[in-house]
Amino acid sequence: MYTGVNQVTHQIIGLAIKIHRILGPGLLESVYQAALAYELNQAGLRFDKEKSLPAIYEGIKLDVGLRCDFLIEESVIVECKSVRSLHPIDQAQLLSYLRVARLPVGLLVNFNVLVLKDGIKRVVNDYKECK
Repeated sequence: MYTGVNQVTHQIIGLAIKIHRILGPGLLESVYQAALAYELNQAGLRFDKEKSLPAIYEGIKLDVGLRCDFLIEESVIVECKSVRSLHPIDQAQLLSYLRVARLPVGLLVNFNVLVLKDGIKRVVNDYKECK
């Protein structure tokens, strides 16, 4: 499974780099999300945008409106940002999404940087209950 996940994350990063090269930094997060949705569709990747995620507390499903920006190929969560810098809370949010979705890996992509590789953070869910 991890080989497939690695291939998907590699492809997503390539698409994000393409978007960043064309649009550059400084735009609203929603612009980058729309561009990523377009590129994912063009690449033939299956995805859900603004995917609802369950929050489970003591065995009860809570309807609290958790939504990740993208769930791609049912295996990778992507959170898009356009901020001055990423903070630990951004990474914690993505890790929480990975845990409730029981997925092994996600990407945090901050498009508001000069070089996109400086804005990409791969987050691994090492929690034992991944799919």
